[in-house]
Amino acid sequence: MSDDVVAATAIAEAHAADTEFFVRRGMTKGYQLLSLAAPPVYVAFTISRYGRSHINVNRLLRATWVGGAIGVAGGGAFEYVRSAYSNPENVRTRRIQVTYDTASIRADDHSTIGAILFAVFTPALFWKRANSINLILGGAGIGSAVGLLAHYGRTITGDKPPKSPIPMHPVEPSAA
Repeated sequence: MSDDVVAATAIAEAHAADTEFFVRRGMTKGYQLLSLAAPPVYVAFTISRYGRSHINVNRLLRATWVGGAIGVAGGGAFEYVRSAYSNPENVRTRRIQVTYDTASIRADDHSTIGAILFAVFTPALFWKRANSINLILGGAGIGSAVGLLAHYGRTITGDKPPKSPIPMHPVEPSAA
């Protein structure tokens, strides 16, 4: 009886860790995608609604980081619901597959590098044109989008990330 309780506790702890991993990953992917989508959507909406005269750097940068923040919340919530209410074995299998997905890892790396570079570069370039918070956070959002586009550009031009084989552990025969 005690072994069953220990096994159930171990499965529950592993499922909670897998769910936490996917929530963090969903937040990252949501930030990347909405940071990529927010600037063109904002520009299209503003031009169609108010005309070109209402577009400025401060508003564009604010729309970018607010879009990224919405992506963080939405991606995390989506992955929590998806993972927490799924079969623990399916979540574990999906985590192992995602852990060895080199294309996703490279996309995250490019996005992070772009975010850091643009968080520094944007304030230096547009110092007098926007609020400092919008400069830093919006610059990071635009940099994240540029990094993601760089990843997709490299993939399209033929520089695909190498496939990493998923190691399979041999199943030990059960002691009967």
